[in-house]
Amino acid sequence: MPVSAAEQLELLRRGVDSITPEADFAGKLQRSVATGTPLRVKYGIDPTGIDVHLGHTVPLRKLRQFQDLGHTAVVIIGNYTALVGDPSGRDEARKALTEEQVEANARDYLTQVGKIIDLERAEVHHNGDWFSKWSFLDVLNLTRRMTLGQISARDDFSKRIAAAKPVYLHECLYPLMQGWDSVEIKSDVELGGTEQLFSLLVARDLQQSQGQPGQVAMTMPILVGTDGHRKMGKSLNNYIGVSQSPDEQFGKIMSLPDEPMRQYFTLLTNLTLPEIDHWLSAEKNPRDAKDLLGSLIVAQYYGLEAAREAAETFRLRAKGIAPGIIPEKEFVVSSSETGPGWGYTFQTLLMRCQFDGVNFNSDVRRMIEGGGVKIGINKIPIKNPKETFTIRNDGKIIHFEESDFEVDDFLIWYGKRQIVRVKYVVQDEPQTA
Repeated sequence: MPVSAAEQLELLRRGVDSITPEADFAGKLQRSVATGTPLRVKYGIDPTGIDVHLGHTVPLRKLRQFQDLGHTAVVIIGNYTALVGDPSGRDEARKALTEEQVEANARDYLTQVGKIIDLERAEVHHNGDWFSKWSFLDVLNLTRRMTLGQISARDDFSKRIAAAKPVYLHECLYPLMQGWDSVEIKSDVELGGTEQLFSLLVARDLQQSQGQPGQVAMTMPILVGTDGHRKMGKSLNNYIGVSQSPDEQFGKIMSLPDEPMRQYFTLLTNLTLPEIDHWLSAEKNPRDAKDLLGSLIVAQYYGLEAAREAAETFRLRAKGIAPGIIPEKEFVVSSSETGPGWGYTFQTLLMRCQFDGVNFNSDVRRMIEGGGVKIGINKIPIKNPKETFTIRNDGKIIHFEESDFEVDDFLIWYGKRQIVRVKYVVQDEPQTA
């Protein structure tokens, strides 16, 4: 069933700083629903580096939301605007890149962007496809669309001028080039950070000068980095990369200060606002909220299993245990010994693990009764030697007594120094003649 324009507006407002003009956006959504014509939603990326970080994913996640509502995502790879350098939010000019550097960076960008949006349902354009064909006269005609007063009124430029820092002429081309991209692809909406509002509105003016309906500017908040207050960026070494390993992503989330947690949950996850309020309430431990946040983010890029493993690795390291040195005990059971009706006692399991100093059932009983046997990352104590667990026919272990869990394997802590990882492998029994 199609989502109404009002419902789409409510969904798309989440985590947005501004929609300019909002009435125009509401009208575009209504016409889209009435005519069955998807909106063309633009997002441009300049390949000035090779790492897409979580700050970049804020507008990309919004772009994916538009896709999921049936609209068309249009990604602009700014291989020519990258040669100029976006001056937005900068207190000095960007360092110049060569065409070769930009081309090399662009090759990795789409792979990383494809982890967030559905590239098979998106249009991808390089703005060099049109700018490389321009003559110098075309460039002159574009510069006639903006006055020096308009350019110098930009917040970033005005601050540099006031501080007697240079503003170079080539930088003044950037908003015009970004704006012309919108003319070329006939965008209805453009996504960007709050510092890009000027350029997004330049595009609207350029479109209208060419007889097109002007696009709506949808700006997103700037995600702070892992230091908790500065904009996320590689140069500040406060970023979390989309292509960083699950362990790196999870560990960096766990090191976040408490203050930016609401922003991260709102902009980087699909949790509802009431759910976010619950996890960030005074009754909750911030560590638990970060654990959830880290798991949700890792799962987006690597899957649920990788998220579970990253969380486990972090907790082990926090306890001073290197995950790679935990011995594994693999036990084979027959398919007839799995499922309801079969229960294995922890005493039996501990005897089979062959811990040092365990020779008799009485050894196990004493250790359990003394509180020396625990299971799982969180070290849940086993209190009864006869307590049971069930093995499912896919090898997962289910425990229904002191604490419910369903895992492929689990850790057994025996005393202060011994630990093993237990894994069950289910095999079908051989058929008899």
